[in-house]
Amino acid sequence: METTSAPTGRGPLPVLRFLGLVLLGAVIGGVAALCAAGFVRGVLVLNELLLISPRSRMMFPWPELLALTTIAVPTLGGLIVGQLHRHLPQGRPHTPADAIAAVQTRRGRLPAREGGISALTAMISLGAGASVGQYGPLVHLGATLGSLGARLLRLGRSDDNITIACGVAAAIATAFNAPLAGIVFAHEVVLRHYALRAFAPIAAAALVGHVIATQALAQGALFHVAETVVPRAWEFALFVAMGGLGALLAGAYMHAILGVGRLARRLPLRPDLHPALAGALLGSVALWVPDILGMGQETLRFATIAGAFGGGELLLVLALKVAATALCLGMGFSGGVFSPALVIGTLFGGLCGSLVAALAGVSQETFVFYAVCGMVAVTAPVIGAPLTSLLIVFELTGNYALTTAALASVTLASPIAAQLFGRSLFDIQLRNRGLDLSSGRGQALLMDTRVIDYLTRECVILSPEASLDEAIATLARERHGEAYLVDTQERFHGCVTLAELESARQAAGAHRVGDCVDGERPTLHSGTTLWAAMALLEEVTGEALAVVDEGIFRGVVYEVHIARAYLHQSDALRREEHGHG
Repeated sequence: METTSAPTGRGPLPVLRFLGLVLLGAVIGGVAALCAAGFVRGVLVLNELLLISPRSRMMFPWPELLALTTIAVPTLGGLIVGQLHRHLPQGRPHTPADAIAAVQTRRGRLPAREGGISALTAMISLGAGASVGQYGPLVHLGATLGSLGARLLRLGRSDDNITIACGVAAAIATAFNAPLAGIVFAHEVVLRHYALRAFAPIAAAALVGHVIATQALAQGALFHVAETVVPRAWEFALFVAMGGLGALLAGAYMHAILGVGRLARRLPLRPDLHPALAGALLGSVALWVPDILGMGQETLRFATIAGAFGGGELLLVLALKVAATALCLGMGFSGGVFSPALVIGTLFGGLCGSLVAALAGVSQETFVFYAVCGMVAVTAPVIGAPLTSLLIVFELTGNYALTTAALASVTLASPIAAQLFGRSLFDIQLRNRGLDLSSGRGQALLMDTRVIDYLTRECVILSPEASLDEAIATLARERHGEAYLVDTQERFHGCVTLAELESARQAAGAHRVGDCVDGERPTLHSGTTLWAAMALLEEVTGEALAVVDEGIFRGVVYEVHIARAYLHQSDALRREEHGHG
């Protein structure tokens, strides 16, 4: 059983513990921000050295060698990534979905080794030009550092959840230079509740990340926005409509990634070679359209400028970016979905702006509004964070009119995508792994808890050959209402109740217990979740359910223990979400 991490009473000790947690949040924020800054710098250096960045490609003097490098670098990068992933337990990199699962199930304790390898393979993937994002790896790296801090200090699960969120907030604040977005992202996506006890440490971590971003990174903004005019009133209706279309594009993007992943599992090729194959295909296409390489930050910046791309170019790069990202992530490259979603959404918005200007015969002075609205319309559904997306726009641009236009787009984008596809790609991935977060944390906790944790053999166990009189006497002596029939090889033969035995004795049609078995009584196995067990209890009358693995009787789980576990989990969540640790 978990103990709370801080007393709930009043007095100096709870205040000191709270201040200590805030200080810990700031320390974790500083470490996570420095690691994030180093990660970003490392990717930029690799992009320059390996001829992935547009600047390095333009300055390279030998076109024939550049063509060879364009194919060879992603291929060799994929080969290295695939070999490193063999050292991970599930053969895949850890992502923000793993951090969300750790917090939502109150399991906590993200493994540092797996987190470090995942960050390394993400840096190699990005450095070698894979069409993946950097923000997902940074989020998981920050979460891993937060969990490591809690583990070193032997904090409880609730404090572990908060320190994970601190690392996440610092990573977002550092990467985007947007502390408010970091705070909201940690609450909106990772914690999924707002508690005052969690807010202060997370805010401290985000502020430290922001300071380090301004001092250590000094990186350019994602895009620059000059003075803008106010959009026409009818354009706001178009921004809302773009939200609906953006939700469909976001759904197509997410399912393309998942679809390629399913296809990769059926390939007659070792999984560790999948990234190399993806790298070779990516490099071959990049010979003609190099904009699909890497995170695509230069593509994003140009897509916000009217006339930088023609309508046909916007459509081509958009389609190829979706395909390239699905190929890279589905085939095993390590990286995030956030950065490509930003690029895809901006290209989509730019395409909409170009079409409106051409059809309506108006100037493109509001072009950047379309680009930004498209960006949030695709990004918000993918990461499940509409508020974070809006705050990123506001903190990057400081433009209230632009943020208001983005709000119009998000109004339809997130709800439509949630209804059609799921709250986010992370939630879809977790649902495919057996953890459904759509009904809240309570269900998620029960789905992550196995009945074997509540298994007992303190029940009446009888041989199927026992007589009715012997069985009835045993149940009366032990004061139980049912017995479980198990032979000498521990094979399970069923369950009988005292009422069934009494009825059989009166009917005089049976002489041994095995003749009275109810063959329709459901059983559990060791991997059954508490959520599934609770669903079965609605169909069963009795005091317990048998746990049987491949015919072998393991024990029983009592109905009262399942109910008690549910109440304990609910109380723990309520205390955590109301700031009581």
